[in-house]
Amino acid sequence: MKLQFSLKQTDEKTKARLGEITFNGKVYETPMFMPVGTNATVKTLSPEEIKMTGSGIILANTYHLWLKPGEDVVEEAGGLHKFMNYDGPILTDSGGYQVFSLAKPKDITEEGVKFKNQFNGDALFLTPEKSIAIQQALGSDIMMSFDECVKWPSTHEYMEKSVERTLRWAKRGKMVKKDNDQLLFGIVQGGEYPDLREKCAKELVKMDFDGFSIGGTSVGETKELMYKMVEYSIKYLPDDKLRYLMGVGDPIDLIENVRRGVDIFDCVSPTRLARHGHAYTWQGKINLKNKQYKKDFTPVDPTCKCYTCQNYTKAYIKHLINADETFGARLLSIHNIYFLHTLMKNIRDNIKKGKLDEYRDEFIKNYYKGEKNE
Repeated sequence: MKLQFSLKQTDEKTKARLGEITFNGKVYETPMFMPVGTNATVKTLSPEEIKMTGSGIILANTYHLWLKPGEDVVEEAGGLHKFMNYDGPILTDSGGYQVFSLAKPKDITEEGVKFKNQFNGDALFLTPEKSIAIQQALGSDIMMSFDECVKWPSTHEYMEKSVERTLRWAKRGKMVKKDNDQLLFGIVQGGEYPDLREKCAKELVKMDFDGFSIGGTSVGETKELMYKMVEYSIKYLPDDKLRYLMGVGDPIDLIENVRRGVDIFDCVSPTRLARHGHAYTWQGKINLKNKQYKKDFTPVDPTCKCYTCQNYTKAYIKHLINADETFGARLLSIHNIYFLHTLMKNIRDNIKKGKLDEYRDEFIKNYYKGEKNE
């Protein structure tokens, strides 16, 4: 079934939007956070646990699944939904971010990108057409165009050439996409340069993609510059299509970029932080490896309704993390993902009430004050 998006409301004071995604008979509200399931699994969690946290769309990684187990295996299994037993929407990236982190500048050509298989050293070549073919075999519901994710900072001269190539690659990928139920998003690049963001966005809109992603952010720039990059991109995107900010998950960044009109986000941070003993709370992030939690028999967050906080204590989870037991990372992953989904629900509720800015200010007061004291 083809995923459908409908815009329901735009906040009068900000550019924040409320929308609905309909898929497989279910409705998912936006703005939404998407957990990352790199290898067709959200690390340490079962699909049932992912759903229990309140997750809707989850992300899988084209590059990693291409190499292991191979898109042909996933396709023969019936696609990602059957392969990993997840009936919610699935988004796949293009593989570009991983490829460019492995490739050298000289290996990026008009045709595609040469790089080495990180597992066995084999020479590989990824093109826009190949990226789309892999994603179609994987059977995701939302696919990404193959683009160049440029390092920050980069010169205007290089970024301009990169944007032109990204646009040509986007067109090539769209030309080979099959007429099926999968959506294909164009990715707005352009670094910190307003003119290049504008050009990239406008040209992608002309190509009539099913939705649009904003790339090239959260790569070392300041938060203020990231927000400007989003603003430079989003003002040229149509109202009736999904807007996806790639790789952003810090709580304040979710709030600030919702204010700027973003609908969906993804980031590895909730599960990565969990594996290192860190947990989100409404009073800031805490590190359960710290000695003060050794005999703390209270929940990670006393106000949280997640499975972890309803059943386990900080002392127990600290013990699990220190003993290198996977169950500790699992419990914190459940909590951290649940926390971000709760944050997004609070954001949606406050958009409805016209009080998003007030909510942001109160959140900053509580969360970042707590983090500084940790």
